[in-house]
Amino acid sequence: MKKNDILGIIPARYASTRFPGKPLADIGGISMIQRVVTQAAKVLSYVVVATDDHRIFDAVKAFGGNVVMTSENHQSGTDRCAEALNTVEKEQEKTFKVVVNIQGDEPFVQTEQIEKLTSCFYNADTEIATLVKPLKNNDELFDPNKPKVVLNKHSQALYFSRSPIPYYRNADRKEWHLLHPYFIHIGLYAYRSDILREITLLKPGALEQAESLEQLRWLENGYIISTRKTEFESWSVDTPEDIERLKKNGVF
Repeated sequence: MKKNDILGIIPARYASTRFPGKPLADIGGISMIQRVVTQAAKVLSYVVVATDDHRIFDAVKAFGGNVVMTSENHQSGTDRCAEALNTVEKEQEKTFKVVVNIQGDEPFVQTEQIEKLTSCFYNADTEIATLVKPLKNNDELFDPNKPKVVLNKHSQALYFSRSPIPYYRNADRKEWHLLHPYFIHIGLYAYRSDILREITLLKPGALEQAESLEQLRWLENGYIISTRKTEFESWSVDTPEDIERLKKNGVF
């Protein structure tokens, strides 16, 4: 696989319950979406923003980024990526073998993370790839907002859950993270292009509906999710207060 076989897509919606217009939020004089594009472009040959809003479209054009308009009706970033892939391939008259789905609310995504994801596809059999991070403390283990993942011996995901998995029997819960190598999921994905198109045709299953985790739909339908370990957990921005917190912590 060559570098120019990989397409980086950044889904970006304007509507947000907690932070409307989030992609255009100012972070140290630079919009959040521009920061994401800049980071991704350091390691990917072609990066495009996929949006459903003309304000974001115009802002990306203004700083010289690539952008495509997509439907307002997509239920997930994965669906938006699939539409953007089709549009970009037609515009560029080129076929991309792999798509990297980069979260539009992680302005400080690390280039190392993207490189680890794409390295999974040196194996032509890889279908979907994502990142996991070794869990360091007990609070993370029992935090339902930090999905956990269990892996097989080939570093492929067996299951994702908002609950602590595996359940460590006959041990104090405060010590579980010391007795077993737990992992939390980092929501950065890459897909083989044909697989991306396939999974967007799947209907939500019982597991996804129970846990509200989209990746369970793929596992439930027999797809294999390969993983790579990272020590870095990106700083995501969900509210205006998150930006102030990052500033106070010296992130920018």
